[in-house]
Amino acid sequence: MKIVLQRVKQAKVDVEGTTKAQIQKGVCLLVGIEKGDEEGNVLYLARKVSELRIFPDEENKMNLSLLDIGGEVLAVSQFTLAASVRKGRRPSFDGAEEPGRAELLFGRFVERLQQFGLKVKTGVFGAMMDVSLTNDGPVTFILESKKENRPEPRKIL
Repeated sequence: MKIVLQRVKQAKVDVEGTTKAQIQKGVCLLVGIEKGDEEGNVLYLARKVSELRIFPDEENKMNLSLLDIGGEVLAVSQFTLAASVRKGRRPSFDGAEEPGRAELLFGRFVERLQQFGLKVKTGVFGAMMDVSLTNDGPVTFILESKKENRPEPRKIL
């Protein structure tokens, strides 16, 4: 499971010209579900998103979490995060979970965020969406739930 997390001042998602969800201060999450993901991946990343200290405190240091500031979440499913572009010029989507199971896991992820006390809004699973946001900072992080997906450090010659 992979997430691109952006700290935002505001974000919204439109489908066919109609706004489906909109948030103010918080995070916009682009969520990719990969083959082999399960409840443990969902729980790990939901907790990480909820508790990650990426908002400024009174000294302007990143020391506060979404929970601390009462921030909102806009979660958007994005299967292209599971793509590989290592070979050739066309992305391979072999690593993406099949749509039915991906939708189920995405739903569980949203439920877990809500269980942690966050206000969550979502895009429309599987739809073509226009996502717009004002990135606050800019502050952007990539979160992954599988150790094997993280690149090993390389020695520089």
